[in-house]
Amino acid sequence: MLVSYNWLNDYVDLANISPEQLAEKITRSGIEVDAVHVRNKGITNVVVGKVVERIQHPNADKLSICQVDVGEGELLQIICGAPNVAAGQKVAVAKPGARLPNGMKIKKVKLRGEVSNGMICSLQELGIESKLVPKEYAEGIFVFSEQTEIGIDALEELGLNDTVLEFDLTPNRADALSMIGVAYEVAAILEQEIKMPSVTISQTEEKATDYVSVCIESKEDCPYYAGFIVKDVKIGPSPLWLVNRLVAAGIRPINNVVDITNYVLLEYGQPLHAFDYERLGSKEILVRRAKQDEQVKTLDGEERKLSETMLAITNGKEPVAVAGVMGGASSEVQEDTTTILLEAAYFNGQIVRTASKQLGLRSEASTRFEKGIARNRVYEAGMRALALMEQLAGGRVVDGVAEAGERKVSLKQIEVTSKHINDVLGTSISSETIAQIFERLRFDFEENRGTFTVTIPTRRPDLSIPEDLIEEVARLYGYDEIPVTLPVSESQPGGLTPYQENHRKVRRYLEGAGLYQATTYSLTTVEKNRLFGFDERFKEIRLAMPMSEERSVLRTTLLPGLLEALEYNLNRQQTNLALFEMASAYLTEEEKLTSLPAEEEYLAAVFTGAWLENKWQGETKQVDFFVVKGILEGMFSVLGLSEKVSFVQGKRDGMHPGRTAIISVNDQVIGFVGQIHPTLQAKLDIQETYVFELSLEKLFAEVDAEVHYEILPKYPSVSRDIALVVDETISAGALQTTIKEAGGKLLKEVNVFDVYAGEHLATGKKSIAFSLLYLNPEQTLTEEEVTTVHEQILTELKERYDAQLRS
Repeated sequence: MLVSYNWLNDYVDLANISPEQLAEKITRSGIEVDAVHVRNKGITNVVVGKVVERIQHPNADKLSICQVDVGEGELLQIICGAPNVAAGQKVAVAKPGARLPNGMKIKKVKLRGEVSNGMICSLQELGIESKLVPKEYAEGIFVFSEQTEIGIDALEELGLNDTVLEFDLTPNRADALSMIGVAYEVAAILEQEIKMPSVTISQTEEKATDYVSVCIESKEDCPYYAGFIVKDVKIGPSPLWLVNRLVAAGIRPINNVVDITNYVLLEYGQPLHAFDYERLGSKEILVRRAKQDEQVKTLDGEERKLSETMLAITNGKEPVAVAGVMGGASSEVQEDTTTILLEAAYFNGQIVRTASKQLGLRSEASTRFEKGIARNRVYEAGMRALALMEQLAGGRVVDGVAEAGERKVSLKQIEVTSKHINDVLGTSISSETIAQIFERLRFDFEENRGTFTVTIPTRRPDLSIPEDLIEEVARLYGYDEIPVTLPVSESQPGGLTPYQENHRKVRRYLEGAGLYQATTYSLTTVEKNRLFGFDERFKEIRLAMPMSEERSVLRTTLLPGLLEALEYNLNRQQTNLALFEMASAYLTEEEKLTSLPAEEEYLAAVFTGAWLENKWQGETKQVDFFVVKGILEGMFSVLGLSEKVSFVQGKRDGMHPGRTAIISVNDQVIGFVGQIHPTLQAKLDIQETYVFELSLEKLFAEVDAEVHYEILPKYPSVSRDIALVVDETISAGALQTTIKEAGGKLLKEVNVFDVYAGEHLATGKKSIAFSLLYLNPEQTLTEEEVTTVHEQILTELKERYDAQLRS
């Protein structure tokens, strides 16, 4: 809903509040204002001018030279390209120095050799959307009426010195789909009076019932229908004030009669429709359900096929409109129309919504019928439109109305107590304050010892239970005024368990490292469960009635599912992949399952293709064993387990025998890492792939809940490098462990930086180089202390592994 600030000021005095302040107050009271649009868009120095003379430009067929009077005595010569410019017109003129919405500054220029001192503006050039410009001015400049004064602000005349509030309405606030509904809301917020439009009509002696009769066949779908007659109307353009208000609300002006129905739609929230009485085809209006496959040509020129779920307005024989959605083309108001049949009715929102959806037609009218209109204001809206047709179209209103159904219905009442209101809101609002709020909302009520019996006006169909009234009190009292309290309870605030915290740490680390989390099936086959070995102590858990053999047993490992996902992506040209999954595997030692299987949570991942790729420099780093091992080491560091984890070369079914390591924490095996065996890779039709799988329960059991910190060293460290020649069967990890044990407290870091085998070394030997870092956090190390520890390490290595320093 677009709400013009200037138009709203007709109903509520807004002199002491700016549009921005008003938007803030409305939002705080429960209706969100999405945006505040300033309509002039920075336009300056645009006035009304009169084209005194227009001649053809000597050097351009499509340009005119105009002499324009802007009320300053001297005429301005302006070059204009509009096809409809003519002498005697009053137009919008941007004088030299003016600014237009696109930021363009108007200057004195020469066009094809002739001086132009300004610009004659079209509505589009003044920031009005093309879809809202009246058709007669769509291809040229806008022309003011002859009565318009020369030299006045053109923006004021065009209603562009205005601000529009854009409401984001929830479905329950249908009352705010009208200017009067918004006025009621604003008046309640600002604690002001509301000024309703005055309706004065001079009616003829004829009777409307002599012109038309109304019959409702489907009374549940249409509880009330009114038909008014207006004679001697003169179809023409609407006055500028009406055009301006429609454009501000986002509706394109058509002609005075159609514009009046749209204006009342916006003002009262009541859809109306004007029929050309002479083209109606009868003197009867019959409201009934449409017949299956009955057809009507609507105002948009489309042939519509109706169904029995729709409501049709007929002339007794054939449809002339789809009730609440759109009128028919056969009875459309045209330039030669002189007599109008004005429809004002109340249609059931559900049947309008059904028709709108089935026909694919959404209109301002259908939107309001669907959400709910003021049931008792239908007749009043019709009378308002009659008054405007008399005033703006020269029409003569025929006395009375042809109607069927109940014009008004009794109002519902809701009872609520001040105690209940305060109990729900946690407040201590007095009965007097509550009564003042109901008065501000213009609700009639009776109060008896704190019990309020409130009569609900039909403009507020969203109010039906006491809690609705409590909400009204809360928002008018002010949400900011409601005290903030915490629930009183003996329970402790919730939080994550240590397991959950570690689970979240691991997931975030892996995602940050560049892996994507996957979710795979918990069901697989016996063969896939055994790809990477199977503990014979456990039994396969088979479904009693599997949907397929591919999903017949519960998984005991996560890797087969991840490899399926890997294969699926590789088949779709996704060659660089890193996927992980944290989920349960299902294990049981029972021969016959008599209880639920034990669920143990695992972490598994698969890697293939390039890990790093720099296309600009032509560098690519393929995934290998050490990339995957490095990711795991980073994860163990996050969990504070770096010193407790070991990788030992090992063997496992389905894994490459020389590129597989068993992972242990504090000497307890928790999983493995390595490359898929080439034979299995070929069988699965995948490229070189690396995997790991860990038991999260065993891993997290070793995580220390306490965080330990070390003081930053104040003293310098000493580094030494050693290159050891050992048998090629001895692993670097075993040597590293021995170095750490022998180095004691002074040895802080041990890292492998080189491995060599070949020339200058004996057969069956290899050289492994280590970098050692010594540090005493309490004092500066002496050469003697470092040498003593270093010699201890070398001695221990020689005794255990016959390790020799490489010369």
